Amino acid sequence: MTSRPSPPPQQLCPQRAWRLCVAPMMDWTDRHCRYFLRLISRHTRLYSEMVTTGALIHGDRARFLRFDPAEHPVALQLGGSDPAELAACARMGEDWGYDEINLNLGCPSDRVQSGRFGACLMAEPQRVAEGIAAMKDAVRIPVTAKTRIGIDDRDSYGELTDFVGALLAAGCDTLIVHARKAWLQGLNPKENREIPPLRYDWVFRLKADFPGPPIVLNGGVTSLAQAADLLERVDGIMIGRAAYQDPWLLADADRLLFDDDHPVPTQHQIIEDFLPYVERQLAAGVPLNSLSRHLLGLFQGRPGARAWRRHLSEQAHRPGAGHRVLTDAAALVR
Repeated sequence: MTSRPSPPPQQLCPQRAWRLCVAPMMDWTDRHCRYFLRLISRHTRLYSEMVTTGALIHGDRARFLRFDPAEHPVALQLGGSDPAELAACARMGEDWGYDEINLNLGCPSDRVQSGRFGACLMAEPQRVAEGIAAMKDAVRIPVTAKTRIGIDDRDSYGELTDFVGALLAAGCDTLIVHARKAWLQGLNPKENREIPPLRYDWVFRLKADFPGPPIVLNGGVTSLAQAADLLERVDGIMIGRAAYQDPWLLADADRLLFDDDHPVPTQHQIIEDFLPYVERQLAAGVPLNSLSRHLLGLFQGRPGARAWRRHLSEQAHRPGAGHRVLTDAAALVR
């Protein structure tokens, strides 16, 4: 049995805990990615990939839930719609040491719709409220939701406020709002991240209409400067692809957004700090490319970045590849 992580450290006050977050992203924000990102920022809140309730109840629980204590603060995102199953999985997440349970109400993919979770649940506010309430009764950690501003033709601001009101009345502690609506038919998930227009003004209105709980804005944020400007209007910012493709974007987050002036390590120091983790994972049978794939963007924009990416891409998948692949690749970057 895999040992469980130690309890989380002291948390920031609720209004600051979600000040900057990295979005849950399927196939990207696994435990190796989160460990790496935590080396860059101490305070940015990290999210797991979405895990379905069925996978936890019927599958390899340890595979989906294990993480390193260094990842705190870290949230578990669940996909599901049955209140009893959501409650059971929320308890699992709390038992494993997660700092937050987040309900996915924004994914528009066909697979998610067929499982009756994700964005399609915006059409069932009562069912979502029952799920939130069940999770709140089951755990002591925050229960949050990540949603869109609407789906298909159900995209009026009035419908959004009714939906948000139902979630908050059920006990939702924090609301993360992807400021685009989702088309459940006609657009694939990638297109749903880009084609529907961003409506930051709706998220600002939500904060004005529901001033109590933290409201976090997601969608289209690509820099800390942009995040800082938006934090004048909302309580938190969630960054997705930009933080994965250029993880060094987070290097100044602690200083600029969390008032923590600790010395910022260099990118090469981050690699050195990552090596002990690499050795532990290799010893446990994890192939190097499962770790190195998350590092490809670390030197984005620097001389030698292309050589770094090429070396990792060509060498990390080879049988027996070890940490020397990382150090040799880093040596190619000035």
